[in-house]
Amino acid sequence: MGLVDHLLGRRIESFTVHSARAGRRCQDPTMLAEAFAGRTIEEVARRGKFLWLATEGSPLALVLHLGMSGQLLFHASVPGGLPRHTAATLVLDDGALLFVDQRTFGYVDAVPWVRTDDGNPGGLGTMRPLVPATVAHVGRDPLDPCLDLGAAAVRMHRTSSAIKRVLLDQRYVSGIGNIYADETLWHAHVNPGVPARALAARELGRIVTTAAEVMASAVTAGGTSFDALYVDTMGQSGYFSRELRVYGRTGLPCGRCGTLIERHVIGGRSAHLCPRCQTPNEDERTDGSRRGHHP
Repeated sequence: MGLVDHLLGRRIESFTVHSARAGRRCQDPTMLAEAFAGRTIEEVARRGKFLWLATEGSPLALVLHLGMSGQLLFHASVPGGLPRHTAATLVLDDGALLFVDQRTFGYVDAVPWVRTDDGNPGGLGTMRPLVPATVAHVGRDPLDPCLDLGAAAVRMHRTSSAIKRVLLDQRYVSGIGNIYADETLWHAHVNPGVPARALAARELGRIVTTAAEVMASAVTAGGTSFDALYVDTMGQSGYFSRELRVYGRTGLPCGRCGTLIERHVIGGRSAHLCPRCQTPNEDERTDGSRRGHHP
């Protein structure tokens, strides 16, 4: 069960930021309580890794960015003791939502609305042509039906950066992290070190479509969990890790051809690939990636 089931139509009783890091974007984190207390949640929306709540009559969006390790955990009642690393607590008229963030890269903020450039809804979960101002620069999600796939592919084709780096760049398309980028490129038979401009726009569009398929499968499986830290809103682990084809499988055989999976370093990030299935063709030049030996 996702956030919409727990939050939509609920009234916010209070909002408390427990961590200075979590409230670092706000001049005064206590204003969050004043801005949203007593308001009913009308929409729960997302673009890429940004989540926001639209509340009744508010000129501000309540933005939550989970960073690298942030989790949103729903409790049917306010817990007597907060879990370790709880960064913020949203108390509702029926339950509580805890923002737990071990690595402290996530944050919460109250942000004015701006209109979308294309006049379409701001993201998944909303019908309003509005988006929080701090999210306006972020590209649309591969799962967003309003994504202009052709335009995104053309923008990607203009850069000489490796396709792996481009997929991670939230300005082109958003929400694709390191794991899903590796999985996408394996499914698409594309080497992660190939410059985006060496690929035709049609091929780049196909890669984004493949990313949408990979991400949709992950959503169905509840996400990717490697340990007890990574859970859904009800504290349940995701099972997509069981379906991974290359990420974290260095030295194991490729499920398509049996060649051993390799780990390279591209732009400072790990990239897992099959050297046979994802061999660049003669028209594709890699960016000089370095091999590594650890997943």
